[in-house]
Amino acid sequence: MKMKHLVEVEPATETAGPAYRNVRAKDGLLQPPPGFHSCWDIFRTAVEKYPNNPMLGRRKVVDGKAGEYTWVAYKEVYDVVMKLAASINKSGIKQGECCGIYGANCPEWIISMEACNALGVCCVPLYDSLGAGAVEFIICHAETQIAFVEEKKIAELLKTCHATSKYLKTIISFGGVTNDHKEEAKNHGISIFSWEEFLITGSSHQIDLPEKKRSDICTIMYTSGTTGDPKGVMLSNESLLANVVGPDSVVQYVGEVFDQDDVYLSYLPLAHVFDRMFEEVFIYHGSRIGFWRGDVKLLVDDIAALKPTVFCAVPRVLDRIYSGLTAKISSGGILKKTLFNIAYKMKLDAMRKGIKHEKAAPFFDKLVFSKVKERLGGKLRVILSGGAPLAVPVEEYLRVVTCAYVIQGYGLTETCAGSIASIPNEFSMLGTVGPPVQHIDVRLESVPEMGYDALSSIPRGEICIRGNVLFSGYYKREDLTQEVMIDGWFHTGDVGEWQPDGSLKVIDRKKNIFKLSQGEYVAVENLENVYGVLQEIDSIWVYGNSFESCLVAVVNPNQQALERWAEQNGVTGSFAELCKNSRSKDHILAELTKIAKEKKLKGFEFIKAIHLDPLPFDIERDLITPTYKKKRPQMLKYYQGEIDALYKGLK
Repeated sequence: MKMKHLVEVEPATETAGPAYRNVRAKDGLLQPPPGFHSCWDIFRTAVEKYPNNPMLGRRKVVDGKAGEYTWVAYKEVYDVVMKLAASINKSGIKQGECCGIYGANCPEWIISMEACNALGVCCVPLYDSLGAGAVEFIICHAETQIAFVEEKKIAELLKTCHATSKYLKTIISFGGVTNDHKEEAKNHGISIFSWEEFLITGSSHQIDLPEKKRSDICTIMYTSGTTGDPKGVMLSNESLLANVVGPDSVVQYVGEVFDQDDVYLSYLPLAHVFDRMFEEVFIYHGSRIGFWRGDVKLLVDDIAALKPTVFCAVPRVLDRIYSGLTAKISSGGILKKTLFNIAYKMKLDAMRKGIKHEKAAPFFDKLVFSKVKERLGGKLRVILSGGAPLAVPVEEYLRVVTCAYVIQGYGLTETCAGSIASIPNEFSMLGTVGPPVQHIDVRLESVPEMGYDALSSIPRGEICIRGNVLFSGYYKREDLTQEVMIDGWFHTGDVGEWQPDGSLKVIDRKKNIFKLSQGEYVAVENLENVYGVLQEIDSIWVYGNSFESCLVAVVNPNQQALERWAEQNGVTGSFAELCKNSRSKDHILAELTKIAKEKKLKGFEFIKAIHLDPLPFDIERDLITPTYKKKRPQMLKYYQGEIDALYKGLK
């Protein structure tokens, strides 16, 4: 199969299709910038090149009202970073040891990260969306001795000290510290400082920055594991450096470059590789990074104030922007609506014929779509979507109305974010994640148990990636590393399908772990075990997908328990009739919610709607194996109508 954007670099084997790379990388994969040995060089070089460029900005909030963005220049940030590095060094942290960072994106987050980079200290983001005990687990697993923390997360961090004080010796607030915090920390033998206090501790301490190597681990990012404990993904300086040049190679298709005039909105969590990677890209270019206020309802207002040129998002955020824009259009007068619909159809038809978005309808861009552009700050030129698949209608709509390039990308923490990305302005790539970026090789491996053949005329199989962007293994888990790294290929667990133009479409997930539309991973078997202890139910199948933001389930209720409840609550009918009764559904859903709260599940792990099936999951309907394992693809096929109805009812 010859595909226009790909070049074959290795032939197929019995179980895997050929290895491909981007045709632009036929003479060799993209390499890290010459002379760069670590992530510290990214920042250090930017300070030398752009000392007076604004670097980090935030909005001052006075009496609840947010003002304009105020900025700190690259050289000013560097001066604070060096003071912080001196204080960290004085506290006894050595090169290669771990420093935790816990909290929402803000200038102090980046400054703490850069101080770690300066010292060759391994930066370990701490975050609680992996589950109630995740922060405690990560501090102990990474043997984290020092942690920077957002002021409002201090209490949360101190709660872990009964277990973490074995390792954790110093806590630094991004802001202030209360006397209560000091007292509690002291009881655990931990020193705690406000930001200003800690900066002073190293004021007379001289440091020589150590030599750093590309192979050194720069950061350990923890990500969900199917077994409950998060996995520590070790990312070296080399993998981050190799990725820094990737985004430029994607926009070069349309003659664009990222540069010092770019403005980036920092709101996706810095604890995730998607945002961390892009912030490194914009630091590399001497661009501005403005931070949001931390409230998703105020995001569009922050966008309007910052006027970003580049916007990275997960589908959940783009869905919200899409809903807001479509609601505004529908609420307009008949004349406005008609004009918008005509403009939309004409521009879309032109783009479908292969005309680039900026030439498809310049008259309507000025007359109609400029108003949409203004709502997003007026300067947006690139929208990057990642973390989960973007629904085709949303991608199409944004491509037409925002007057910006919309790029859908694919990557994992283990591949250091963006590995595969659609080509800007190629309308045929709608609904795909495009060809590989120029720094990796990709191949598909057959998954016979799911019916996917990487050698068929339409090649489908597990997406495997090779290149120097890959992670250095899971921290302290060589066993898990060997499961996914085989002969130099990282096995993603996602199933892809090559398209005739060389782009890749992600069509399935090999293991029972999936992402919701906001980018959160759900380990479904683990959840079914949690909910399955409920006496009111015999069995439960939990379902979610990357186009939806919540979970639904099909439940086999326990007949005796349901009939007993019905009798006590004046609900009549046969068992099958009780299963159809909305009061029965509400009762069992309430019990499921109760157990979710007891087990401290995250909000996205709560089941939001259920279908009750009086018939148990059985072999006759091909829903389970002889050993009672659920056949998930078959269950989805069988219950598709009920699942669709549940999601429709939630909207």
